[in-house]
Amino acid sequence: MSTARQAAADALDAPGTPEAEWASWAGLRRLPSAVPPHGPVVVVAAHPDDEVLGFGGTMAVLAARRTPVHVVSLTDGEASHPHSRRITAARLARVRRAELRAALDELGLTAARPERLRIPDTRVDRYEPAVRSRLVALLHEADAALCVAPWTGDLHSDHEAAGRAAAAACRVSGVPLWMYPVWMWHWARPDDTRVPWHHAARLTLPPGAAARKAAAIDRFASQIHPLGDDEESAAILPPEELAHHTRPFEVVFR
Repeated sequence: MSTARQAAADALDAPGTPEAEWASWAGLRRLPSAVPPHGPVVVVAAHPDDEVLGFGGTMAVLAARRTPVHVVSLTDGEASHPHSRRITAARLARVRRAELRAALDELGLTAARPERLRIPDTRVDRYEPAVRSRLVALLHEADAALCVAPWTGDLHSDHEAAGRAAAAACRVSGVPLWMYPVWMWHWARPDDTRVPWHHAARLTLPPGAAARKAAAIDRFASQIHPLGDDEESAAILPPEELAHHTRPFEVVFR
């Protein structure tokens, strides 16, 4: 593993920043507000659940106002528990696809059927040109007014590769890009200089949208509950991580 990848892995494995620390930081309250456009939105996720964690509340807002939302799943998330003896990668992929469909229903996106690119989980960086090409085509097909993708600085290689591919596609297409962080809330700290706060904006969630997002997150049982009682089957998103994603607002970089 390269030095950079090892550093990223160490940051994700280390104890995370408590949500109380983020909640007490005035910097989040000072962020400018963002309002999504009224045209179609393409939402890119490296794994099923990324889009809901980072942007699910706003997706519920878009659904309520009948804005078309196109979801693109780059991988099926089959490598979330690579050493678990409780479930195979193939079965986990099926489970996570079903969880995402149920989560989108909770958000009010009952007609949305994610487009699967079937890229191997943890290997998105090897397929960036193919992802970029497909996103260029999809942005055109959808007549997209906005593309939303994982943040390129999230310290998860799949998230960063997904963000880079989306950024390249948006440059070609001329479509505005917003990026949502997921793991940043774990490894960063308030006022962290590694985070481009000057590009950050806040999306306030109406109570109904926040409730829909919470219900959608609950659908990802394979990630928020242990698959078994062994260490390899531990929850990927324990309560202290979910606390970052159940706020009455979301943050994007634009």
